[in-house]
Amino acid sequence: MAEAKDPRIIAAIVASALFMQNLDASVVATALPAMARDLAVDPVHLSVAITSYLVALCVFIPVSGWVADRFGARRVFMVAIVVFTLASALVGLAQGLGSLVAARVLQGLGGAMMVPVGRLLLLRRIRKEELVTAMTWLTMPGLLGPVLGPPIGGLLTDAISWRAVFWLNIPVGVIGLLLVWRFIPDVEPQDPGPLDALGLGLWGFALAVLMAGLETAGRDIAPAWFAPTMLTLAILAGVLAVRHSRRAARPAVDLSLLRLQSFGVSMGGGSLFRIGASALPFLLPLKLQIVFGLSASASGLITFATALGAFTMKPLVRPLLMRYGFRTVLSVNAVLAAGGVAICAAFTPAWPLAAIFVVLALGGLTRALQFTSLATLSFADVPQSKLAAATAMSGTMQQLGQALGVVLGSVGLAAAASLTGAAAPGAREFAIAFLIAGAVVLASLPSVLRLPPDVGASVSGHRR
Repeated sequence: MAEAKDPRIIAAIVASALFMQNLDASVVATALPAMARDLAVDPVHLSVAITSYLVALCVFIPVSGWVADRFGARRVFMVAIVVFTLASALVGLAQGLGSLVAARVLQGLGGAMMVPVGRLLLLRRIRKEELVTAMTWLTMPGLLGPVLGPPIGGLLTDAISWRAVFWLNIPVGVIGLLLVWRFIPDVEPQDPGPLDALGLGLWGFALAVLMAGLETAGRDIAPAWFAPTMLTLAILAGVLAVRHSRRAARPAVDLSLLRLQSFGVSMGGGSLFRIGASALPFLLPLKLQIVFGLSASASGLITFATALGAFTMKPLVRPLLMRYGFRTVLSVNAVLAAGGVAICAAFTPAWPLAAIFVVLALGGLTRALQFTSLATLSFADVPQSKLAAATAMSGTMQQLGQALGVVLGSVGLAAAASLTGAAAPGAREFAIAFLIAGAVVLASLPSVLRLPPDVGASVSGHRR
């Protein structure tokens, strides 16, 4: 077995699996109408295909760090790729709602192990000074998946079948598995201590009922009492989980990591940024189709501009961080990124599509720079012994941020419609929702400003 020495090669191999997971998470919404017709299910009820996947992710991600330490990160990562790929094939073969949901839960199990364990595998193979380069390559899938998912899902559904959306994961999974086996050696398993079953149960239950409550709130797919009950249970279970984690000797979710300022800011302010920014991939295609009257394929091609911006960002991250440092880059760029989200409120059919494309590309660049910088900073000061716990917590917060971004977009539209008295969202309602999302992005700024000027200098190479 040849060992890859270049951190970019390791990151690209790990990213192939992460891209598969992120792409899959975003293509389902596009394929839902066709899936509903084929399976003879109400499209509203079929949203459980999204909910079941998200709940499985949130339940199993917290245990991923312990499993990786216990059995070896490379071995767990390869098994996760196999599970996710096989589950994708089963989703494509589903003949009813029950089999579809079961396969999606299995996908969630594979994805929960694949994302944080893949990141852990990379972090244990690189030096601190290689972290910026590695994280730049690794964050590309998370940025491109939500953007590429809708157009790819639409094209495959229209040209072949909704089942092809999931079968696409099979060749990607096989190639990723072979590359991991061929080029990435294992790291030594560590002793994670006894499994904190009570902590995992509390956190898993809290996250599961939280996602169930958020996904069903205001969507008429469950009784009126269901969402409030789930959210109440999530709060109660969350309080018990926090209390347990503070008292346990070796907790499943190590809250002491939040005392590291670089990690704590990335999880706190970084989550606010992710929530606001994640509302854009939800709101923008809807606005282009509802307000502009564009087709799903046309709106998908326009939103692809954000992916081009993300690609443009990649060679800029290291020079910017080395020249200005994490605090300056994150604070200035938070303002620019907030403006990139808020300006979507001004889009009208009178705008030339070329101008919208350019604005979206610039916004994509700023969001990609922020995501990559936050992801890098979060692991800058984490000791090797706590990398597994840090990757698990980081993975959970990323999934929650993306899900809450969709909730923010939908709640923003509903609040705007209530404010204006509109029966259905139009140009004004979308404008208000985009301004709300931009404000949430900007709300991440105060926590960044509290960082010391030389934070993460050992990683960025920045010197005052």
